[in-house]
Parts: sequence; structure tokens; C-alpha cells
Amino acid sequence: MKDDPKLATNPTIPASTDQPGSAYFMSPAEVAIQRATFAVVVDNEPGVLHRVVGLFAARGYNIESLTVAETDRHAHTSRITIVTSGTHEILDQIRAQLEKMVSAREVHDVTRDPLGVERELALVRVRGAGPERAEALRLADIFRAKVIDTTHDSFVFELTGVPSKIDKFIDLMRPLGLGELSRTGVLSISRGRLEANGAG
Repeated sequence: MKDDPKLATNPTIPASTDQPGSAYFMSPAEVAIQRATFAVVVDNEPGVLHRVVGLFAARGYNIESLTVAETDRHAHTSRITIVTSGTHEILDQIRAQLEKMVSAREVHDVTRDPLGVERELALVRVRGAGPERAEALRLADIFRAKVIDTTHDSFVFELTGVPSKIDKFIDLMRPLGLGELSRTGVLSISRGRLEANGAG
């Protein structure tokens, strides 16, 4: 079949746009790796967490933080909070896959929600004596960390805040004698007006 000469000579006829997209034409925002937090309300039943983790593993998505707990006994629902990272396209794919799960009642992208709130709790044990002990207490006061246990040569601090705040506190405690660390992972919720359907 010969090419239609009108297509070659008439500039008003647009060229075909059916060709697959190329990474060369993607915007920096689409290529850049972004961090995202998803809150997923699911049926509280055996195997749900396994299916969520399997979804990520099967597609090569990394889970940076994962928390889960029952939130409504009467409705038999749990809330799973997942922190992951990827390009804008990959994060959209992750949300779409989560929404396809039969047991998922609601999927919320906390990172893109201007009303989203994220918090994490950490317990930090620091060895300290002499000047290092005084410096650890001074930094704890700046970060509003609570001393929940103390001995002659160590402290246990409790710290709540956004993950970046906890990361900074840990970095400052390392040269002072960071001994042990435990973090809950990210929890999330939305601020503002409460919807009538509730507690999910």
C-alpha cells in the first residue's frame, strides 16, 4: 500500500501518536525517585498481610516501612501503612495494584494529601558517661526526647516525630555511643474534618 501524499504534504494532519513513550521524553519529575506513604484499610482476616507483601515482592517494589494493626473490631478492619519509593509512574502502579485487592476497602496516598500527617516512634539506647552523657541529655532536650530509663552508663530515650527528625537524632547520637535502636515504622492519619463513615 502506498503512502497517502496528503499526509506528507498537509501540515494540518497530525502525525501518529501511537508510538510507545520513550524515557528520553519523560519529565524530570516522572524519572525522579520519590518517597510515598500509603494507608490501606483492609479486612482483618488471615493472609491479607501476606498478600500485600507478596504484591510488592512479585513486582520488585521495595517496602521501606510497614506497620499494621486492627483499627475497628466491630467492622473487622485493620490499617496497613506502607512506605515505599519509586518514580511517579511506579507509585501510581502500586496504588492501582493495592486498590485491586479484594480485601482492600480503602487506599489513601498520604504523601500527596496536603492534610496527611505522618509520625514515627523510636526507642534509642545510648551509652554515656562524662561529657558524652551531658551532651546526650542536651540533644535529647532539643529534640524533645523523653528519658524513659537511665543507669550509671546509659540512657533509653523515647522520641516521636517525622522520620527525618528521628534520622537526625540518631545521627547525632552515634558518636556519643548509640547502643540499640528500635523504630515503630511510620503511622499516618488525616487532619481536619472527620468524615461520617469514620474510623478507617
